[in-house]
Amino acid sequence: MTAIDVVIPVLNEEKALVPSVARLRAFLGEHLPWQWRIVIADNGSTDGTLALAQALSREHPTVSCIRLEERGRGRALRRAWLESDADILSYMDVDLSTGLEAYPPLIRAIAEEGYDLAVGSRLLPGSRLRRSLKRDVLSRSYNFLIKAMFFTPFSDAQCGFKAISRKAAQDLLPLTRDTGWFFDTELLIIAVKRGYRIRDIPVSWTEDPDSRVKIGSTVYRDIQGLLRLRFQRPWRR
Repeated sequence: MTAIDVVIPVLNEEKALVPSVARLRAFLGEHLPWQWRIVIADNGSTDGTLALAQALSREHPTVSCIRLEERGRGRALRRAWLESDADILSYMDVDLSTGLEAYPPLIRAIAEEGYDLAVGSRLLPGSRLRRSLKRDVLSRSYNFLIKAMFFTPFSDAQCGFKAISRKAAQDLLPLTRDTGWFFDTELLIIAVKRGYRIRDIPVSWTEDPDSRVKIGSTVYRDIQGLLRLRFQRPWRR
């Protein structure tokens, strides 16, 4: 039977973690016909997040946790996915900003439709979103830049809602370098250049007013990352 890992990267999320895991467990138990596990990847929390994650893993057989002392969403995902023996690896943000109704289609794209990666997109015609105009314009501009530089078919590189086959992960993850927010973009661009098939899934998405993302510094690092990929072309290794 196909096994699914749902990784939730967390950093100082003691308020959101328990209700989010409860909601996710209930949804997966009702809507996912495959074997599944939630993996909480704590990367450097200094509040009570780790203790809560460990308590959840003791209480529920379908929940486990790992601890990284260094921060970085990309670092957490790389370790969780490379250490996993699941057939399909996925992740979502702990705030569950992306509507969970899109998760079964995300997994079916790989389990049944033959895709190697599936990504939630806030920019497809069927998507529904609530976000500030500033973030919307930045997101659309960033994804336009990716297409212009790399001729990629996917529409939304940074939505925190993705899945990948274990085979593709084992091939692609060693080629990635970024440990932070640019990890998603880097992974997708390398996947395209190495011939992997990617499925865009329209999602409903609600902006988290408590988001920790610092827009200015994130945009700067993203541009640096795109230029690095353009000139270094790691997919040729």
